[in-house]
Amino acid sequence: MSFINEAVVGVRKPLLEARFPFIRSEHLRDAMTWCATDYYTKASIGGRFEARGIVVIGESRQGKSTEIETILQAFNDGTTLMPDGRPAKIVSCLLSGRVTWKDLGVVILEVLGYPLRGRHSQTEIWSKVRKYAELQGVVGIHFDECQHVFTAVDTATNQKILDSFKSLLKDHNWPLMLIFSGIPSLATQIKKEEQLDRLLRVVSFDGIDLSRSSDKEELTHLFFSYGDKAGIGIEDLATVDFLQRLSFAACFRWGLVIEILIEAFSLAAFASDKTCTIDHFSEAFSKISGLSKGYSPFTLKDYQNNFDQAKMLAMIEQTRKKKAPRQKES
Repeated sequence: MSFINEAVVGVRKPLLEARFPFIRSEHLRDAMTWCATDYYTKASIGGRFEARGIVVIGESRQGKSTEIETILQAFNDGTTLMPDGRPAKIVSCLLSGRVTWKDLGVVILEVLGYPLRGRHSQTEIWSKVRKYAELQGVVGIHFDECQHVFTAVDTATNQKILDSFKSLLKDHNWPLMLIFSGIPSLATQIKKEEQLDRLLRVVSFDGIDLSRSSDKEELTHLFFSYGDKAGIGIEDLATVDFLQRLSFAACFRWGLVIEILIEAFSLAAFASDKTCTIDHFSEAFSKISGLSKGYSPFTLKDYQNNFDQAKMLAMIEQTRKKKAPRQKES
């Protein structure tokens, strides 16, 4: 007996695979082109040079990781060649908690396919990172959730981390482009090291603001694009009031908007007339937030005064953690 509901897979898979062309993705691509072109030009001349990098900042659930993953897949597809003729690569590592510079080197070596055995000094570890990066044609590293390497009180340790990042950009033998992504406080930390900061370009993923015509148009386009992908009727929902409720329910975060759209459209796809209604969005919000069914910004008249944004976001994160598979303890 199979536990796979093929009908649900058929509805949700195209929605989960969809990639909406946000304006911010163009800004990220421009920054990547700037970095790669600078690297190629200097590498083709030869000798020592400084690589450049990108800082991608935004609150959680703004879609940073998805956009970066998409751009890295394009970069790593074999079409971007370096002067030595090899395809350029950028590897990525997720920093899920506080780590030391030595720990970070170990993580990157694992990503490069060289897990360490035995004891090694910090200097030995990072020497291996540079060696294996050069051997594989890896010209950059993406540090996701990079704010975790910094502490609020230990400024001396923070400065050492910043100096170490700077040394990767300026390495005499194999400089590396760096991509940092995280919450806005990350940019504040990086600005404390002037030499590092001047080598980086900031790309900001801002929240939804419907007072901006560009955001209103982008949200409308996003709504209809996912509706078309789901193959359901949504015209009755295309009102200013609904878009305001949708952005509010998503805590003004683009990533959460997409999650709500996918959930609501998946529910509507099994309706007899394949038409999406407010009730579908209310149920989708309940699934994502863990709040009682029917109690949502989509159904309450005075919704802005009935929900606290910070508490609502905390509920969404808590529900997400409950749904995530628990890791086996060692």
